[in-house]
Amino acid sequence: MIIDRTPLNMAEVEEILKEIPENEKKTEAEEYLKKFLKTKPKEERKIKEGLEKLDILKIKREHIVKIIDLIPEDASDLNKIFVDVSLTEDETNKILNVVKSNK
Repeated sequence: MIIDRTPLNMAEVEEILKEIPENEKKTEAEEYLKKFLKTKPKEERKIKEGLEKLDILKIKREHIVKIIDLIPEDASDLNKIFVDVSLTEDETNKILNVVKSNK
């Protein structure tokens, strides 16, 4: 049963998995996260807070989740996340500065 549809980044998923009893699916999910997880929960929270403080209306929850999961290093990486929205150069630089300063 689906209760809520909220996008979660991989660090948040890792925290939720800690509360689930051991089983085969949990083990598979943990192995997947080990391969692709780029941030620690503390870093993830700092990036999330920094992006929310920017108060850029174009940034949605889905974008924040992808930014945290992918940790873009330049404007071209960031533009791959924002395919449905065009960011100004100033907005791009602000987002990249938040990511770089909290890594």
